[in-house]
Amino acid sequence: MTKIKGPAIFLAQFSGDKAPFDNLNNITAWAKSLGYKGVQIPANDSSLIDIDLASRSKAYCDDLIGQCNGLHITELASHIFGQLVAVNPAYDELFDAFTEPLLRGKPQERQKWAVQKMINTIKASANMGLRVLPSFSGALMWHLFYPWPQRPEGLVEQGFKSLALLWKPVLDAAQEFGVDIAYEIHPGEDLHDGISFERFLEATGNHPRVNILYDPSHYILQCLDYLQFIDIYGDRIKAFHVKDAEFNPTGRQGVYGGYSSWQDRAGRFRSLGDGQVDFNQVFTKLTEAGFESWAVLEWECCIKDSAQGAAEGAAFIESMIIDPALRAFDDFAGTAVDQEAIQKILGVDQ
Repeated sequence: MTKIKGPAIFLAQFSGDKAPFDNLNNITAWAKSLGYKGVQIPANDSSLIDIDLASRSKAYCDDLIGQCNGLHITELASHIFGQLVAVNPAYDELFDAFTEPLLRGKPQERQKWAVQKMINTIKASANMGLRVLPSFSGALMWHLFYPWPQRPEGLVEQGFKSLALLWKPVLDAAQEFGVDIAYEIHPGEDLHDGISFERFLEATGNHPRVNILYDPSHYILQCLDYLQFIDIYGDRIKAFHVKDAEFNPTGRQGVYGGYSSWQDRAGRFRSLGDGQVDFNQVFTKLTEAGFESWAVLEWECCIKDSAQGAAEGAAFIESMIIDPALRAFDDFAGTAVDQEAIQKILGVDQ
């Protein structure tokens, strides 16, 4: 067993145009003042990182690390780029907002742009000595997640083959540079639960760089056993978002939410400690599974302000991190026994 690193914080929900959130030096000073030891940087946020330059220049990456006030860069998060690797045409207009203005209305060019951004983020990660890259899988089939109308036979199988093909150049680059892609298992993505992850993994030929970002909040909202998930996929979990959620179904709504706003849904995200995730068990199981990377706060809450959530989050994560036992609790009662004594205790001849 190894000790989980942390606390760290994902900067995507905090970055902005006003101090202290307006540049890497200021925002990491703020994070450090709250007790965080690491930051996860959104690769698409140009106010924090020039991902194209970072892919080409190790000197630039070293300079970025030097701007972090002594905090570790835990990972570069590539969720926005990964989302655009695979987009069903039904979502073209909505996801166009995630790309550059000149690419809007040009889905094929946008897709090639996203693949190149993913590859650049892999190279930037390697330049920083990072070995894990969180991302989204994108989705060709999300609009089909409920099997009505009936899906034609072979549709899902072809969907995963097509998804794997779109990701192949990215995974090839990940293999070349020694970086694991940690897909966040997330509603809205084709990789949204264990079975869909397994199908994608199989479609890629069990590619060694296909791995998981674990975030229990998304499993609470699906009524999925988020603790057993660690038992099943622990060896593939390479990144960890510490985020809370609650699911309170009523006679009027359940998992699907009736198109309600976040605050009015049966399932909604909460600040750490305010939801239903048993983080004591989550940290225990991840420690047992040998997870040794960072516990990263992803703040999302429909009630509590982000400043309060961030301030509370560092101490919360710190309190959950386990120092693995260096000796058995009953060592004090142990005795030295040789082979002859063992045979005698068993009542058998040597």
